[in-house]
Amino acid sequence: MNYRKIGFIGCGKMGSALAYSLDAEGRECYFSNRTPSKAEILAEKLHGTVTDNITIAKTCDLIVLAIKPQMMKEVLPSLKDALSSRNDRFVFLSIVAGYTIGKIRELLGADYPVIRTNPNTAILVGKGITLVSDEGITDEEREEYLYIFRNSGSFDLIDEHLMAAAAVPAGCGPAFAYTFMDAMADGAVAVGVPRVKARQYAAEVCKGAAELYLQTLEHPDQLKDDVCSPGGTTIQGIRALEKGGLRSAVIEAVIAAYEKTKDLAK
Repeated sequence: MNYRKIGFIGCGKMGSALAYSLDAEGRECYFSNRTPSKAEILAEKLHGTVTDNITIAKTCDLIVLAIKPQMMKEVLPSLKDALSSRNDRFVFLSIVAGYTIGKIRELLGADYPVIRTNPNTAILVGKGITLVSDEGITDEEREEYLYIFRNSGSFDLIDEHLMAAAAVPAGCGPAFAYTFMDAMADGAVAVGVPRVKARQYAAEVCKGAAELYLQTLEHPDQLKDDVCSPGGTTIQGIRALEKGGLRSAVIEAVIAAYEKTKDLAK
């Protein structure tokens, strides 16, 4: 099938980011949101139409669920009648954290085809990493999804049982990285670097370090060792990071986010 009519139920930050990454050429886009002004902004910028959840459920080929997890138990059951009246093929695309395909189908009342994803905010600049798992989807439908959202960045197809764990570094990871960047900038300011330059340096360093790893696939420890000269400045900084428990703090952050993810759909 071709996704000619695409409806977004939810137009918050992630829903909007996903909509902006969509190749909308030749497609009709519909937007629904609890706060209508957010849907109106997207509709104006993407030449779409503001509508409601039921209309999207009745008419769209691809129905994007981009609401908050706590809204799922209210919104999905309200779509049952509209969906059950359809005789045509349609697919759900969910970016809702914590909700498995099975749970989504349970709330919808039928085993509809579902693509479950976990994008991050970097899709706004085409550098996101989106985790993808699905059920009831044809190869053609999966390829079409990957194609129309190709501007968002890269994708990784994974087994759904790994989604909750993998979603932490892939989805929550940017916030962890920004926290580290901000702390590095604060340190630079403390020793006299202007704030604007401190933030620029921290961002460029993180960007360069990530790109070097992705191109070489060298173990991060080896890349770290390459920077640490015997008796030099960098190893003293590493010593301070280890003393402050950086590794342990990051590990605990990932585990804490994972445990919260598992609780979201309960």
